[in-house]
Amino acid sequence: MPNLMVDYIMSLDGYGAADGWPGYWGLEGPEYLAWLDGQEEHTALMGATTYRLMSEFAGKMPDEPSFAALTAQPKVAFSASLEAPLSWDNTTLVGGDAVEAVRAMKQDAELPMRTIGSLSLSRSLLKAGLVDRYRVVVFPVITGATGRDRLFDGYPDITLELVHHHTFDGRLQLLEYVPTVLDGPPSGQG
Repeated sequence: MPNLMVDYIMSLDGYGAADGWPGYWGLEGPEYLAWLDGQEEHTALMGATTYRLMSEFAGKMPDEPSFAALTAQPKVAFSASLEAPLSWDNTTLVGGDAVEAVRAMKQDAELPMRTIGSLSLSRSLLKAGLVDRYRVVVFPVITGATGRDRLFDGYPDITLELVHHHTFDGRLQLLEYVPTVLDGPPSGQG
C-alpha cells in the first residue's frame, strides 16, 4: 500500500505564506533546493486553489526545473469547481469525495502520494486516518503581522512521533513525523 505524506513548508509561527515576502521567505538555499529536486517519484495531491496557483506558476515558468519536474509527474486535483479537461499536463480531476478517492488510491496506486499545500484537503485526509507521514520544513522567520494560510487551524488533536529530521543550509529544519489523531486530549495518566 503506498504511503501518503502531508508535506508543508512553514514559518516558525505556523504560516504557509506571508504577504509581501518572496517564495520560501527568500531563504531557500542550495542544499534545500537540491533536496527538493531529488525527491522520490510520487503522485501529488492538491485541491482547487493549489491547482490554480501551481498550474499558473508552471505555465509562466515551464523551464524552471522544479516546475518542469512537477509538470511531468502525476497529479490529482480534487475539486467540484474545476472542469475537465485540466490544462496542466499529467493532472487527473476528481470531483467526488476526496477522502473516499484517496482511500481507494491507497489500495490501488503504485506510487507514494504527497500533498502540496491544500490545507483543507490535508486536514480532511488526516482526520480520516489516511496520512502515514507528516513532514514540515520550518523556515526561521516569524510572520505574525503578514502571515497568511495558518496551517493548523481546524486540526484535531494529534500526537507526532519524530522519525526523521535534517537541517538544510544551516537554517531550515525538516521534521518528519508519524501522526496519531486523538479523540481529545490525553487523559494525563501515565
